Amino acid sequence: QVQLLESGGGLVQAGGSLRLSCAASGRTFSTYVMGWFRQAPGKERDFVAAISGSGSSTAYSDSVKGRFTISRDNAKNTVYLQMNNLKPEDTAVYYCAAGRIFILTRRSADVGSWGQGTQVTVSS
Repeated sequence: QVQLLESGGGLVQAGGSLRLSCAASGRTFSTYVMGWFRQAPGKERDFVAAISGSGSSTAYSDSVKGRFTISRDNAKNTVYLQMNNLKPEDTAVYYCAAGRIFILTRRSADVGSWGQGTQVTVSS
């Protein structure tokens, strides 16, 4: 398994931007699908975005498509989530995820490793 550590969350006004980072341990980072899920209070953990090991393929939920961009730097063992035009409904704890197939399934059950989460709060 890979260990993950997120950073970059915070409080931002609607329409603003944030960039989340997730640093991973291990020498096999480039073999993992990496991604982000989010969980609002009282709700399930939902898929946000994923990127393949090489970075050539990405997937986004409909709610963030066109506003969020996922990227990775395999030399730095880091995955990023650039979030633009943030909305109050984006408020949640954002979790970094590593796995093999969730870029296709988008299911949290298919995630092998989770980060501890970082809070993103968007005020109206």
